[in-house]
Amino acid sequence: DLDETLVHSSFKPVSNADFIIPVEIDGVMHQVYVLKRPHVDEFLRRMGELFECVLFTASLAKYADPVADLLDKWGAFRARLFRESCVFHRGNYVKDLSRLGRDLTRIIIVDNSPASYV
Repeated sequence: DLDETLVHSSFKPVSNADFIIPVEIDGVMHQVYVLKRPHVDEFLRRMGELFECVLFTASLAKYADPVADLLDKWGAFRARLFRESCVFHRGNYVKDLSRLGRDLTRIIIVDNSPASYV
């Protein structure tokens, strides 16, 4: 997961943002202020050394891809899946882990919300 797990983002200006990502939504450009979670750099570096890491987020690719580019200095994310890979279930975008194309018994998901994946 990206938002609220690896980073926190806000449309409101944040003076100590690690990144500012321009995103067009409905024809209007917005600035998204992104703060990295504590120790996320070391976490991604180490996890990338030990495991095949796949970023799976319900965020739109036009926002999440630039964030991942700036966040993942070590190439830990070997693949990226975005909202387009989620299923819409009971009013929410849910990550269908079978879309990873991997053995589900060998997957560990790191996410702030247990309701966001099946």
